[in-house]
Amino acid sequence: MRKIAIFGTAMVLCLVFVFGITACRKAESPASSAAAGTAKGETTMNVFKAPFGTLPDGSAVDLYTLTNKNGLKARLMTYGATLVSLDLPDRNGDFADCVLGYDVLDGYLKASPYFGAIVGRYGNRIAKGKFVLDGKTYTLATNDGANHLHGGVKGYDKVLWAAEPVQDSTGVGVRFTYLSKDGEEGYPGNLDIAVTYVLTDDNELIVSYEAKTDRPTIVNLTHHSYFNLTGGQRDILGHELLLAADRYTPVDAGLIPTGALTPVEGTPMGFTTPTAIGSRIADVPGGYDHNYVLTSGGKTMALAARVTESESGRVMEISTVEPGIQFYSGNFLDGTITGKTDQVYGKYWGFCLETQHFPDSPNHPNFPSTVLRPGETYKTLTIHKFSVK
Repeated sequence: MRKIAIFGTAMVLCLVFVFGITACRKAESPASSAAAGTAKGETTMNVFKAPFGTLPDGSAVDLYTLTNKNGLKARLMTYGATLVSLDLPDRNGDFADCVLGYDVLDGYLKASPYFGAIVGRYGNRIAKGKFVLDGKTYTLATNDGANHLHGGVKGYDKVLWAAEPVQDSTGVGVRFTYLSKDGEEGYPGNLDIAVTYVLTDDNELIVSYEAKTDRPTIVNLTHHSYFNLTGGQRDILGHELLLAADRYTPVDAGLIPTGALTPVEGTPMGFTTPTAIGSRIADVPGGYDHNYVLTSGGKTMALAARVTESESGRVMEISTVEPGIQFYSGNFLDGTITGKTDQVYGKYWGFCLETQHFPDSPNHPNFPSTVLRPGETYKTLTIHKFSVK
């Protein structure tokens, strides 16, 4: 069982809100909004619900827009519990959308490499789509060559989640829920999942996860946004990255961990000091797509990554209670996807920082366990904090 240990009054209040102890309020209609604030004319927090198209089976997809008092805006849809856009200011106060994706639902249905989605039941790869739990071998769907990736052929990024807005004085958000049925993509057990996004007035986007099962299973949920802090003006190779990790998990040709925990010092894998993403990428065959072992060990909330884009001044800090973070440099973007405002997404046009347990953990006893059993509650938390310098 995995539990979170968080210290500090502010973080405790955050957790109380995120896991649903505070009151929730549903949007009144697709054209209505809920606001929090005072009557003194200050900018308020808002959550607004609107339609975002229909799935091929006729199911309606909703879009929730969250706005804080500083003007930051996050748009989230019920298909895939997906972050569709994230408007952030630069040092001059000019806003730009800093995540990759599409302007309309149809793009996500036709060609989306997990843009902004929640992925699972197991984020990242499982070798040959097989694992053993309590002496029984389970066979999962394979969708990445011979391997299982991000939940399989129809993972959580491709399902319709139920949703309701949540808010209190800390922020506004959306709580997404989904029942992943026993046998879905080969996983054992019915898994009840809740994922909540909250936008705070401290310019934080908080993503919290909770799940329960009725049979022993494995769980490793994560968020899969592709960020570009230039607002899509340039590729991400000039972004400076710091990772609070002095080891990583090397991979084989199929991007499956070998089981080793290897020091990054003296290698092109090291980001223990701020380093441009593109400065040594040519020395990494295929580019970065590796799990980093966080020095915090996944026991307490701690800084995992900091990314700075010098021309705009935008900064993103990621803190988490997870033991690992996957850094992916957008190597498989190849110019065949045309995204928002008809922008072509070429190689290195976005980067991902996915907080997680390690890839293929069920097949590596030396990795932190991802097993969840009946009576236990899976809980994890990641915070993205945005600023300028």
